[in-house]
Amino acid sequence: MANKTVCVVGLGYIGLPTAALLATNGYQVVGVDLNVHAVDTINKGQIHIVEPDLDAYVRSSVAAGKLKAYTKPEQADIYMICVPTPFHEGGDIPQPNIDYVLAATRSIAHLVTPGDLVILESTSPVGTTRRMGEVLQEAGVDLSTVHLAYCPERVLPGKIMIELVENDRVVGGLTPDATKLASNFYRTFVRGEVLETDAPTAEMCKLTENSYRDVNIAFANELSLLCAKSGINVWRLIELANRHPRVNILQPGTGVGGHCIAVDPWFIVASDPINARVIRIAREVNNCKTEWVIDQIKIAVADASAKTGRKSRVACLGLSFKPDIDDLRESPALHVVKTLQAQGYDVMAVEPNIESHDLLALTSLEQAIADADVVAVLVKHRRFVELVKSGGLRKEGVLDFCGVSG
Repeated sequence: MANKTVCVVGLGYIGLPTAALLATNGYQVVGVDLNVHAVDTINKGQIHIVEPDLDAYVRSSVAAGKLKAYTKPEQADIYMICVPTPFHEGGDIPQPNIDYVLAATRSIAHLVTPGDLVILESTSPVGTTRRMGEVLQEAGVDLSTVHLAYCPERVLPGKIMIELVENDRVVGGLTPDATKLASNFYRTFVRGEVLETDAPTAEMCKLTENSYRDVNIAFANELSLLCAKSGINVWRLIELANRHPRVNILQPGTGVGGHCIAVDPWFIVASDPINARVIRIAREVNNCKTEWVIDQIKIAVADASAKTGRKSRVACLGLSFKPDIDDLRESPALHVVKTLQAQGYDVMAVEPNIESHDLLALTSLEQAIADADVVAVLVKHRRFVELVKSGGLRKEGVLDFCGVSG
């Protein structure tokens, strides 16, 4: 199968690593993205996102002529769709937005021929793979001659190149033949176990995994609110509670971000709001934690201003949705900074993993620490942890929302 051509639509945090990995494993890979800068960067053997080891994979794949990026799909034997699936804002329950998936499907419809395999990797609501089939059919594709399957990624940013290979995968086709064909494809580059099911189960499996994590994080975040009110160190509390042999509480933070955990639970809630009660409450708890963080910063700024008699400056350390990456998607830390700035607060934003931001002026860590009256640590970046350990962050008014102090 490795002599086949694969067209990967979407060259973001999942699509590009997948494309580079496939190219390294002998496939001829066509990468597709609407972002001209991303396409040009990749064709130079460089990367437009931050991910350990990805640069080496892309550089070697492009140099070997195994990976080339385009702005439009090209003919292939296997098509993989790795585009965003956000939700529509507004209303009590955000609704899934699969417009990018359907647009990507339409973009390949004229290229799909009998025997081809079309795989959706984007996290999607149940029924999206079947809807893709309908789109292809509407475009004139005979569905009885092609194979559609769903296989969600299960990777952690910062370890993507390792986990794409090592983690188990769940593959579900619209037909048993599609399931088998897709599973055999993944077994050519995945060392983890490839588990076979049907498309709706695979779609629900991905949503279930992220909703499970969201619920558990919500428990930790709720504990942090209770502890703050009672004057209890939540980090020490969790450390002690986790000494119980059957307890494993996660760590609280500024909220929950990223494209998956902050979004996927809403796909379940939107499909059945009556029965998805715990999942919905967990989403609300995690969103409320971010608003609570904003309120705590406002209180600290007001106290500092009362002492100095002037408008106080606040340094917000961290913008990404998790430590040591450059991904800002659905980031609660970014929401904190934008909200404070919109409300007229004097905010210095620090994010060591990006060079610039379209809407925010970034400040160096050293400058922010020196100039701030209040320091809010929003993301547990390694650099911030090291700063605390070295004694470089001892100012009064430091607010630790992510356990950077240990």
